[in-house]
Amino acid sequence: MRSIRPSFTVRRGGSAPRRTSPVLAAVALASALALTATACNGSGDDNAGGQATAAATGGDSGDGKIKIPDDIKNKLKEHGIDIDKWKHGAWKNWDRDDWLREANDFINPIIKGLWDPDRMRDANDPDKGVDENDISGDQGVTDPTPTPVKAQAVQPTYHAHAATSGKVFFDAPEGKMVCSATVVKDPAHPGKSNLIWTAGHCVHAGKKGGWYRNIVFVPSYNDKGMTNDQLQKATREEIAPYGVWWADGAQTSQQWIDQGGETGGDGASYDYSVIHVTPEQGSGGKSLEETVGSALPVNFNAPAVPKVQSITATGYPAAPPYDGSLLYQCQDKPGRLSINKSDPTMYRIGCTMTGGSSGGGWVETGSDGKPALVSNTSIGPVTAGWLAGPRLGDVAKGVYDSVSKKFAGQ
Repeated sequence: MRSIRPSFTVRRGGSAPRRTSPVLAAVALASALALTATACNGSGDDNAGGQATAAATGGDSGDGKIKIPDDIKNKLKEHGIDIDKWKHGAWKNWDRDDWLREANDFINPIIKGLWDPDRMRDANDPDKGVDENDISGDQGVTDPTPTPVKAQAVQPTYHAHAATSGKVFFDAPEGKMVCSATVVKDPAHPGKSNLIWTAGHCVHAGKKGGWYRNIVFVPSYNDKGMTNDQLQKATREEIAPYGVWWADGAQTSQQWIDQGGETGGDGASYDYSVIHVTPEQGSGGKSLEETVGSALPVNFNAPAVPKVQSITATGYPAAPPYDGSLLYQCQDKPGRLSINKSDPTMYRIGCTMTGGSSGGGWVETGSDGKPALVSNTSIGPVTAGWLAGPRLGDVAKGVYDSVSKKFAGQ
């Protein structure tokens, strides 16, 4: 959740001489950068790619430039990819804070074991925190600030009571981050969906950045509802009983990419993303939907805000007073929030959930009596008390359909 100051981010074979494919070099470089940047976040990770150590920041120069360890470069050369020759070595001038902006394509190679229990626990919410006074726009379609609704803990096991919910983990230049997400149906694969829905700012930094790295989804994280102290000794299988699923495709709105900001409401009306995932260890041929036993349909034609009687928001709040270990929900009748007059009006509900709940699904029971996802947590005030999420329309449907069609034949 972004707060409104709300708080709120191959190889080529054959006998002929091998030459570097630009696409493969980009993939290899992005993979290497994913390792080095993770090692540079000051977290002391030992699992961020084997030999990728703090030396990857540029040795003793202290200039913040990226340096790929020689052993990684040599391994890439074995596969015909000479990073030093790709783009004439221009990547050497990238610094840590800029590398995401230079890596325009979504590339997310699986690094088995990277997200171990310690790394998951250490992930932070991506919020920056802003003042509610920073909201500007057409206040004529903004309803009064809702009364805070105290978030209620979901009863364990989470798989039994909220099977479609889980956590998204990812690496940003600032370090390890966490959001919430929801398993949604895939029209191209009925009953066998590998799609999840989350916030745009959980996959892409917006107008001043690029795609995040090492994005994974953990359905029913901490399924048994262990306390934070109990989690210190929990195994990966206890924390992630339904596996760790790596993003192999993601899309957000072009509006979020062009307008989205770290703080405030810029791009918030289009702050959503659809991710396609694949299991880290294999799933015996089972899809995510089959593994967790459920997936929610997405309603892109939900009634106008005043006609919606109740919405339930679900997520793993990680900012105080919460610690990210437990799943919570808020239920409230939504009001309207307008950030910019030219953007669609957002849903807003009373809720005390904090950062970390970003991307969590908002569910409404439709006229057919069945639940459907109608929004996701995007923003909220730094002091907590309410959340806002985009109303899903044609742009959101375009994002959803695009990811579904991309993987339709797989």
